[in-house]
Amino acid sequence: MIRRATNDDAGAIARIYNHYIEHTIITFEETPVTAEEMNNRMVSNTLPRLVAEEDGIVSGSAYAQQWRPRSAYRHSVECSVYLDPAATGRGLGKQLYQRLFELLREMKIHTVIGGIALPNDPSVGLHESLGFEKVAHYREVGRKFGQWIDVAYWQLMLK
Repeated sequence: MIRRATNDDAGAIARIYNHYIEHTIITFEETPVTAEEMNNRMVSNTLPRLVAEEDGIVSGSAYAQQWRPRSAYRHSVECSVYLDPAATGRGLGKQLYQRLFELLREMKIHTVIGGIALPNDPSVGLHESLGFEKVAHYREVGRKFGQWIDVAYWQLMLK
């Protein structure tokens, strides 16, 4: 089941996200977040956040956030999806994104941007399967776990 996230989901969302903080280069955060911090992030973001729930357990989350703070960017958002490692490879990320994009279209959002720390073939594949096109590649802009990391951006025009 895919549904809107609630404050009660903050702990599960933080648990999933913390895996990526602690074990991957997928996010550039380096300190795990608490359920309270995740709840604060959710409350401060007025754009949609969804969760996938399986047998009463949150197994993934997708959300949009403002792309840039200037008013002219108000029709552009950045999106992210994080899945419990046990829930990957089954199309759940695609389902979360598809529902998120439906909501964004209803809000008259024009473009969605996805930033991907590289290498990350599964994320590249997910974004491209949904129609995203690569529009930028920045070399060695992040450093985590003692290595330089490239970041590339993919863009999807919502119509």
